[in-house]
Amino acid sequence: MKDPQLEDLLTETRNQATMHIDELPIGEAISLICAEDRRAVQAVEEETPSMVKAVEVMVAALKGGGRVFYMGSGTSGRVGVLDAAELLPTFGVGEDAFKAIMAGGERAMFHPVEEAEDNWTAGALDLLAENPQPRDVLVGITASGRTPYVLGALEKAREIGMGTIGLTCNRDTPLHKLAEIVIAPVVGPEVIAGSTRMKAGTAQKLVLNILSTVTMIRLGKVYQNLMVDMQATNEKLRRRAERIVMEAAGVDQRAAQDALKQAEGSIKAAIVMLEAGCDLPRAKELLAAAEGFVAGAIRLAKEQR
Repeated sequence: MKDPQLEDLLTETRNQATMHIDELPIGEAISLICAEDRRAVQAVEEETPSMVKAVEVMVAALKGGGRVFYMGSGTSGRVGVLDAAELLPTFGVGEDAFKAIMAGGERAMFHPVEEAEDNWTAGALDLLAENPQPRDVLVGITASGRTPYVLGALEKAREIGMGTIGLTCNRDTPLHKLAEIVIAPVVGPEVIAGSTRMKAGTAQKLVLNILSTVTMIRLGKVYQNLMVDMQATNEKLRRRAERIVMEAAGVDQRAAQDALKQAEGSIKAAIVMLEAGCDLPRAKELLAAAEGFVAGAIRLAKEQR
């Protein structure tokens, strides 16, 4: 496979549909951008088989005590940070499980540090600084598929024996040589040539949302379509926790509040206590036996009656 030059990448070419966007009325320009964005959604859906494989690898890693690392630069790095940062309040999963690493460090989240992406060695060193283990997984994110920082990290991850997943918006890139699983939603030329903060960024964010959410579902962090491992760290989230228990167990607010208090704030335990008619120690036993799945714990309680 020949390494493509930047100018040869599809994401760098000019979009024939938007050649005169600079002369369009505002409404028409917006409609045109929306039409192009729909291509990103379709491109992501076409990568379902690869995303299935990626989720399977991520679930196995987390079940085995491993971690998932997101690594990227620029927009690609920022979408990784966004996804990882939301996993703690949403699913109770922090940096001990998901960690985003960005070329240029924390400063690059808010300020351009464009030269950082060209440093192959820095990618490897930033990964090594996290003491990675063979049971861990690296998701390398690069719209072009050729960012040295990401490729250096992937090469080091392979040497360690980690699982490697690549996320790009181009075909036949250097990333394909280094990642065991490649997710490549081909979104086509950007509305503004080379501005991969647009369709490519949208597609990458969609993919990461899908990977992390389905992984959390497969780890028992969701009951029905409710976030039952959510961390209620403020008033809004405490009210949400009450609503979750109310919806899941079909009880009123007072009953939900009482159950959450008895469950020491655990949404999962509160639901099981209400559904199984048991106390907290028994709810914990049922959840442990069901590997943390609320539905499984409730089924066990009914079977054992």
